[in-house]
Amino acid sequence: MSSFSGVSIVDGYDRCYCKTSAVEAGTDSGYHLLMVNGYSRTKKEKPTGMSITSSRVFVVGGHAWLLEYYPNGKNPNCADFISLCVQGDGKVNARISFSLVDQVEKQMPMYIRATNRACRFVDSHGNVLWGINKFLKRDALERSANLKGDSFTIRCDIMVCKDPSTEDPGGHDTKVLLSDMDRHFNILLQTKVGADVTFEVSGETFSAHRCVLAARSKVFMTQLFGPMKEGTTTSGVIHIKDMGANVFRALLRFIYTDSCPEIEKDFTEEAEEMSQVLEEGQEDETIEDEMWLQWLQDLFVAADRYDLQRLKCICEMQLSDNIGVRSVMSTLALAEQHDCQGLKEACLKFIQVQSSSCLQTVTATDGWDHVVSTYPSVLKELVVKLGSNQQK
Repeated sequence: MSSFSGVSIVDGYDRCYCKTSAVEAGTDSGYHLLMVNGYSRTKKEKPTGMSITSSRVFVVGGHAWLLEYYPNGKNPNCADFISLCVQGDGKVNARISFSLVDQVEKQMPMYIRATNRACRFVDSHGNVLWGINKFLKRDALERSANLKGDSFTIRCDIMVCKDPSTEDPGGHDTKVLLSDMDRHFNILLQTKVGADVTFEVSGETFSAHRCVLAARSKVFMTQLFGPMKEGTTTSGVIHIKDMGANVFRALLRFIYTDSCPEIEKDFTEEAEEMSQVLEEGQEDETIEDEMWLQWLQDLFVAADRYDLQRLKCICEMQLSDNIGVRSVMSTLALAEQHDCQGLKEACLKFIQVQSSSCLQTVTATDGWDHVVSTYPSVLKELVVKLGSNQQK
């Protein structure tokens, strides 16, 4: 079980200093809280690339750690995001993740999942860091319920991974204490040993195990062991329609490992990317972002189709954090179609606070026309919210 290792407090109203309580976690797994008070002041006073660092270390697994908070992003590639880093001992092997405090229930003890998991790298000064450059979009935070009274709290989970050859004081091999079930199931998926079902998706074939699929998805249980069959040919291949191969690949990975690192969209661009961004590079990145967002929307639909509620929730969180003027209407249509009230509200709030020029861009998208023709009730809700702006 994770031990509490103290709290760092960023006070945006008093020189933006940071203090850490001297609490030590005596186990190999611990968590530390970062409380950001006066968020708007930190955003104003710290430009992109500048951080607020905890003035005192906290200890987890016998190692000292320091937290770094970048209110305007660690580099120009993530200037619209909050970036987070943890500085530690270069000799330690650790798994580290960040989450807002209301997302903690989605974490499991003794195992840090790929979602919001920090990546290890070495900066230009030789410091070993674990970080997420694109932890959370600032406008998404400002629209969410997580920002209360200009303050919010982040939880940092750290699990120190000891050398598997070492033993704890009780004589137990450390490697048996750490769950690696996900790794074993991923090997099973990749090697196809014992696979007994084949899918064809957009021209690509995938081998899998009926029992694994059925155990994870009630829909697969019905399709594979019930009376309902989906597009099975005489050769026993099941054809999946209306889905891309890259989406089905991520779906299978999640079913087997309960994680989906592809969903992070290279959130941990490393220190070498802090160099100046070229204009053409920004254009390429925009195209890549649009492709990633389309893939994420498709994965959201696939998760709902196969009743994978945790994956659907992860996709919903990412879609909420990456709403833009060109994508908000298509995301809103998906939220309405798949009964995601939280995502729907996030889209409506995003539109509600846009300027008139941005609203013109929104209404010029294909997503707008789709919502107008397919979900007129949603359009009525939007008109009411925009009307409330004028009354204010």
